[in-house]
Amino acid sequence: MPVTDPISDLLTRIRNAVRAKKIRVDIPSSNMKKSLVEILKQQKFIEDYEVLEDNKQNILRIKLKYDNGSNVIGGMKRISTPGLRVYKGADSLPRVLNGLGIAIISTSKGLMTDKEARSKSLGGEIVCHIW
Repeated sequence: MPVTDPISDLLTRIRNAVRAKKIRVDIPSSNMKKSLVEILKQQKFIEDYEVLEDNKQNILRIKLKYDNGSNVIGGMKRISTPGLRVYKGADSLPRVLNGLGIAIISTSKGLMTDKEARSKSLGGEIVCHIW
């Protein structure tokens, strides 16, 4: 069944798996999702991920991270949706929980965190907030 917003679907599946204390979650793969999950791994919100080859569509298997039984991901929120895109310049990028969380920005140089985008003076579409 086609999904109208694949990034929201990714965030919702991860959020639901974390709340259910699952070890891993499987999601249909795309290049955008792989980039987003790579940022989550670099920022230590997830343990690891792998792409499973399939005949129809590749599967992105994400291993979730817990710290003494409590989840590392406190929350996730989709900011820019297909119906309402949100763009910001480099000087007005948001800070999530005063720097404790991250905002993932889609720039002309690819997906990156708000800190990376600020340091490179790049603005773009605010994809989501994660804390």
